[in-house]
Amino acid sequence: MTQPSSAIPTRVGYVVKRYPRFSETFIVNELLAHEAVGSKVEIFSIRPCTDTHFQNTISQVRASVTRLSPASVKWSALWPLLQSASAKFPRLWEVLASEQRESALTVAQGLELAGHVRERGITHLHSHFASLQAGVTRLAALIAEIPYSVTAHAKDIFHDTVEEEVLAQRLQDAAAVVTVSRFNVEHLSDRFPHIADRIHCVYNGLTLADLPFAMPEQRSPSIVSVGRLVEKKGMDILIEACAMLRDNQQAFRCEIIGSGDLESSLRRQVQERGLESLVTLTGPLPQAEVKHRIQQAAVFAAPCVIGKDGDRDGLPTVLLESMALGTPCVSTDVTGIPEVIRHDQTGLVVPQEDPVALAAALTTVLTNRKLRVRYAVAARELIEEKFDSARTSQKLREVFAPSLCGVTVFQGAP
Repeated sequence: MTQPSSAIPTRVGYVVKRYPRFSETFIVNELLAHEAVGSKVEIFSIRPCTDTHFQNTISQVRASVTRLSPASVKWSALWPLLQSASAKFPRLWEVLASEQRESALTVAQGLELAGHVRERGITHLHSHFASLQAGVTRLAALIAEIPYSVTAHAKDIFHDTVEEEVLAQRLQDAAAVVTVSRFNVEHLSDRFPHIADRIHCVYNGLTLADLPFAMPEQRSPSIVSVGRLVEKKGMDILIEACAMLRDNQQAFRCEIIGSGDLESSLRRQVQERGLESLVTLTGPLPQAEVKHRIQQAAVFAAPCVIGKDGDRDGLPTVLLESMALGTPCVSTDVTGIPEVIRHDQTGLVVPQEDPVALAAALTTVLTNRKLRVRYAVAARELIEEKFDSARTSQKLREVFAPSLCGVTVFQGAP
């Protein structure tokens, strides 16, 4: 049996909902790490790109991007396509016989993706997120008779709109299921025990060369937070904590970077609490500027919560980036966050939705220079050990490999 090298077997198709996306830097980091060792990757997007701003690192990805046909499809229009494709894919009717719940668009895109797989010699498909793109990926893999894998994150498994039977089918038919924290592994293993042996933790990796460490002891008493302005990010809790800091006469400035549905209500909250001179909502910024502002701050705040709809963060990439840059972090006990913010070792963890505890933790970090240094050094060491994209992408390739042994020839030396 051919042994896998550090490279992904010839060719892997990455399937995403939209590409590129401003907020999904972890996917870009992963693609760049694969390409750095010579892996051949192609990107497939099932929906049009809607973002208007992009991170600079996207320009470094060499993989081609194919956008699957996004137009709505009626079942009546599908029949000619299916009749034509059945000669190329002998198992087509057998696969579709049990797919009555899938929409015509998902079937059409699955068929289109299967055609690209066959034409381009793709030997493995990987879906980032277990949502719509995983449905398309699963169908394409079954039709083309190749293995596929899925990375599950947060909203795609925790949100109350997730259909249990649909998710179970997408995961159980996969050759491997990857998720981004040990918390998620345990959650999915309890929920789907029959596939527990195929569920793997692979953390989202960082390109550490782009995240130089700087000691935080001489920084001004400033707080920074970065994220979409949505419920699960807990920015309203941070604003309440800032009001308490002000009332306690703690010197500070707070900057919240990002945009989202709650922007108007958060601005009103800042005004109602009389914090206009202390708390600033800056909107989205380029990645380089975000990193600069994080590294100027004395503390990074990630007051994550579990939303009323069940949505929550898996493990925020910007939290990991802040740790790498040398900015001490205060966050909450949501999902996998305590795996990296180890309380009083690599940062401070407080209960979610507790502005009093958050304010106390922020005060501790703002006022104790020696503690900032201790947290920052320990956090960087943990990031280098667990989150270097060269290591995490290698682990992901090792997860892919068993499903491909005997199916394809791996690149490179054994």
